[in-house]
Amino acid sequence: MRFHLPVARLTLVLGIFTVAAGAALTAALPAHAGIADMTCTPPSSTNVSFSPALTDAPQSVTVTPNTDYGPCVSLGHPSVTSGSADGVATHTLSCADLLSSGPVGDTITWNTGQTTSYSGTRVSTIEGALVVNTVTGTITSGLFAGDSFVLIETGPATSILECELGLGTVSSLNETVALEITST
Repeated sequence: MRFHLPVARLTLVLGIFTVAAGAALTAALPAHAGIADMTCTPPSSTNVSFSPALTDAPQSVTVTPNTDYGPCVSLGHPSVTSGSADGVATHTLSCADLLSSGPVGDTITWNTGQTTSYSGTRVSTIEGALVVNTVTGTITSGLFAGDSFVLIETGPATSILECELGLGTVSSLNETVALEITST
């Protein structure tokens, strides 16, 4: 799940997944009319820590996200096989913000040193015991500029739901990630 201010990056994530969950996430990437320029599949993942831990009441929190993309495959750029996005930001948040939807943006640095910046909209849903964050939008600059993308982050929802009920806190979260960048 991603919450972003124009300069800051906040990736909100949940629990560690099994290989089966990663396979299900990969299968969830929707088919597009364009040609896939880049596909990153699990074990791509994102982790974020919150200091202090999130509670059911809004408070100032330092958020430290880290996303690792890979393995990644690009027919047009075969040397691009992995990437990462990291950051630190301070926001006023509660655990309810982990299930909100809204605008997002981030920059991925690929293993080649090239970058890809994107802007999009995140929609968060609870599906059974999982939270699924689907981000769709456009690559705004760098490698694949002008392409569209779908980023799907999936993780367990238990700690978030318990936090919203005042039954716990959220100090860190993890999600499995799938990314598809498609030419338009």
